Amino acid sequence: MKIWRKLNRAGAVQFKGAAYLMPYNERHYGFLDSLVSDVSSLGGEAAMIKAEHVENMEDKNLVSLFNHQREKEYNVQRKSLRNLKIKVDSIQKGSLLHDADKLKSEFNGCLKEYEEVKKRDFFSSEVGNALYKEIRVLQRKLDEITRGESRQPPCAITPRKINDYKGRTWVTRPKPFVDRMATAWLVKKFIDSGAQFEFVREEDLDRLENNMIRYDVQNGEVTHVGDLCTFEVLLSTLNLKEKRLKKIARIVHDIDMKDDKYTPPEAKGLEEILLGIRKSTQDDKEALEKGMTIFEMLYTAQA
Repeated sequence: MKIWRKLNRAGAVQFKGAAYLMPYNERHYGFLDSLVSDVSSLGGEAAMIKAEHVENMEDKNLVSLFNHQREKEYNVQRKSLRNLKIKVDSIQKGSLLHDADKLKSEFNGCLKEYEEVKKRDFFSSEVGNALYKEIRVLQRKLDEITRGESRQPPCAITPRKINDYKGRTWVTRPKPFVDRMATAWLVKKFIDSGAQFEFVREEDLDRLENNMIRYDVQNGEVTHVGDLCTFEVLLSTLNLKEKRLKKIARIVHDIDMKDDKYTPPEAKGLEEILLGIRKSTQDDKEALEKGMTIFEMLYTAQA
């Protein structure tokens, strides 16, 4: 077990049985040489072989063994990074920034984990390179919000009537997820059954027609306010107080805000379902429709 852990930490790939592979360089040679000595001192047997190639295997196939192992590690990190990204995006949309130092600490932890895996990513896997780009984008966003450049002061929610929102087109960012799906369902169910939904890149959101409502986006007409997600803000704006809606609001808040305010037991399962929709559906409108169907089922189940 001791030897196995050292091999894993060093990035070695199990080849066949008790054989492990590492790319040749002086550092790896020295590491494996010392490992052979460790095995002998523990009463075992080990040998190190330097090979130019492996019979019946192309170099690209050997490289893919290493990349596959690293990709599994990167994908675990991507989940942690996704939760942090959700928090940062929420603040950009208008939520309060409570603890900048804690947020930075979380990011630094994610970055440290990435750098540890990167040391073992001997062939610069595509997944690792893509994750690094995500980290850099998140770092820029984090820098903006901690400097206060992308945040507006908290504002009060202005009460409105349902008729104020009828006959409008609701516009948001591509790749809808929980808050945008739930808000779209709320609009269709309680505000305007004929409402239309469109998806626009964030850089184009300032160039919209007058009958359009930007929702769940930075500086949107309906978006995060204080500690409330967009779904909660719309409920408060229209004074919708039905018990079932409040329960759904707590679930949406938990998935969207990641602040552990409510932690309802249904949240984890619902999040996995919505992630499945997001990953399996390329068309944004289709994904939104599927998400709205899920929230209609959730609402009906509580009747």
